Amino acid sequence: MIHIKRRYAMVAAATSLLLSALPCAAQAQQQQILIGQTVGVTGSAAATVKESMQGAALYFQHVNAQGGIAGRKIEVITLDDKFDPKLTLENARTLIEEKQVTALFMPRGTPHTQDLIPLLDKHGVPLVGPSTGAMSLHQPVPKNIFHVRATYQREVEMAIDHMVSQGQSRFAVLHVDDAFGQDGLAGAKKGFATHKLEPTAIETFNRSKPDFSASAPRILASKAQVTFVIGTGSAVVDGIVALRNAGYGGQIITLSNNASGGFVKALGDKARGIIVTQVFPSERSMAYPLIQELQRVAKSQGVTETSPAMVEGFASAKVLVEGLRRAAPNIDRARLHGALESMSKYDIGGLELSYGPSDHTGMNFADLSIIGTDGKFRR
Repeated sequence: MIHIKRRYAMVAAATSLLLSALPCAAQAQQQQILIGQTVGVTGSAAATVKESMQGAALYFQHVNAQGGIAGRKIEVITLDDKFDPKLTLENARTLIEEKQVTALFMPRGTPHTQDLIPLLDKHGVPLVGPSTGAMSLHQPVPKNIFHVRATYQREVEMAIDHMVSQGQSRFAVLHVDDAFGQDGLAGAKKGFATHKLEPTAIETFNRSKPDFSASAPRILASKAQVTFVIGTGSAVVDGIVALRNAGYGGQIITLSNNASGGFVKALGDKARGIIVTQVFPSERSMAYPLIQELQRVAKSQGVTETSPAMVEGFASAKVLVEGLRRAAPNIDRARLHGALESMSKYDIGGLELSYGPSDHTGMNFADLSIIGTDGKFRR
């Protein structure tokens, strides 16, 4: 009898220990806030993606080192979509339905992001900081997409205004044949109309298999003083090289999605003098508290070189973290959405960002940079 009682006591004690451990196990599962990212880690946009991801990681690691959000660390699950819209959608479905992420973060590409809208709406998942400025993702306002950067059309129109002020009047456009390219072209046409100008040439190239053998000579023959090359990464590099090899000596402008050190490196000796529009202050502009913070955090983590793409990643991560803080302690998709939409006149460091039910654009900052002889972006 004594042995039976003793055995019962041992079993009861073990059961009690197991039950007491269950809340701890459940709590451990809740210690991390899961954020999903599907982006072209490989593919034509890889160089810029690497730098924007590094900028975001700097801020997330900084926040985690300080205890995270309400005691919970942020974990970003990144899946490579190879800059293929079909893979973007497949990855997003995995992240949302299987990984149960709270939000998606910084996908890259206009058609890629557009394809996500039905999935986001179905599951009520906020998407913060898409690396695209397409107007179609701003108007009408998509319920679950929260932008951090300005629109591409604003970038193009601002660049045209500047070049016209410098006496230029002959413009050509070389753009990718997808939603991004059409959006950039629409911005260019608005800018041309403002100044009562007609483009000397409009040429397209295939996103999957770009070929500039015919378009580059036609732009040269049009005698354009300025040519916009609207596309992504390696395709834009190839387009610029083709123009220069064809003998084109005019000013070449591309958009902020190519504002990375990797893009400059890929251009090699063709980089100098290329104008790249920007949607954040210079990574060296210490007048902005955002840049001061980036440089301080980068230094603390042993990173010595920063770039415009890193600024965008850092700023987008900062916006997401602010939303998570406002949604804490019981963070879920719906609370995060409400928290983001409540952000009005939020100062991210010398730049003001605002969201509301009828406006998810965030910011409208735009500027121009030119690649110097040292391969740095100069303002």
